[in-house]
Amino acid sequence: MVWMVLIFTASADNLSAQHSSRFLEPVIRWLFPHLASATVYHLVFLARKCAHLTEFAVLALLLWRARRQPQRQDPRPWEWSQAGFALLCTALYAASDELHQLFIPHREGQWQDVVIDTTGAVLGLLVLWLLWKYRKRRGNRGVSREASRSESAP
Repeated sequence: MVWMVLIFTASADNLSAQHSSRFLEPVIRWLFPHLASATVYHLVFLARKCAHLTEFAVLALLLWRARRQPQRQDPRPWEWSQAGFALLCTALYAASDELHQLFIPHREGQWQDVVIDTTGAVLGLLVLWLLWKYRKRRGNRGVSREASRSESAP
């Protein structure tokens, strides 16, 4: 819930493109003083969209964790229904966030941002699934090594 409140707060006027560009543009110009204005504009745009991806990836991971309630060395298999629940909730929240932005000065709700936000959720859950597979594979190798050691021991 705290992360959702942070996203909702970030959707306010103070973090609109006009306001965040006042921070990002000078930093980019300081780091790369010879960049063309159009390039700076595109970098600011890219940074803002990457922020969308990241904040909704984190939201999807938090929703997945709340639903699954994992424990240390969790033996339960991966459940796509839990990931699907997190993805659905994230997509719905992204849509509601864009709807909210329709009523904020200097903001505009865009369906493209819902797609970007949902893509962030998919990427976050995909990384989580890949980590789960890696840990499972690594854990199985450790178990098989110990089993072979105990079989070969006198």
